[in-house]
Amino acid sequence: MNDADHGSIVGAVLAGGLSTRFGSDKAQALLDGRRLIDHAVDTLAAQCDAVIVVGRQEPGHDCAPDWPVPHQGPLGGIAGALRHAAAHGHAAVLTCGVDSPYLPANLRARLAPAPACLAAQPVIGLWPVTALPILEAILTTSASHAVRHFADRIGARRIETDSIPANVNRREDLDKLAR
Repeated sequence: MNDADHGSIVGAVLAGGLSTRFGSDKAQALLDGRRLIDHAVDTLAAQCDAVIVVGRQEPGHDCAPDWPVPHQGPLGGIAGALRHAAAHGHAAVLTCGVDSPYLPANLRARLAPAPACLAAQPVIGLWPVTALPILEAILTTSASHAVRHFADRIGARRIETDSIPANVNRREDLDKLAR
């Protein structure tokens, strides 16, 4: 499954979570004077042919719903992104969570060819549209809804990195990054 080498790639910011551990909408939280969602969108926009926000409506951005229903976790966001990519003629999706600022400027190149994801944070991945039927099958059965399970099913390579990307789950995580 590496047909994504030849085609456009859409960046997808997964932003459909409830932010329960954070205590408020973390997409709107500020880091260095900018919202977390803006950090994610800008990182992907510099590396992708288009960018969408998945799991919420975000004014000024193309958006797609989680699939099959809201709040399915990261896999529902990846499925929504892959469905959007398929409908718009993209070959693959580069995903990151809204809570992962400061991703490398060469993320797409480091993950190519698809399928691949970061070993430490598999939500950050490059997924071929051809993987959509497998993901839809996972999400409509009692199979594990873990991103690692999906990655294993499609033979995604796990990419090691020198440092683990930030993952803002709690206010303390954001405060630590701000320092």
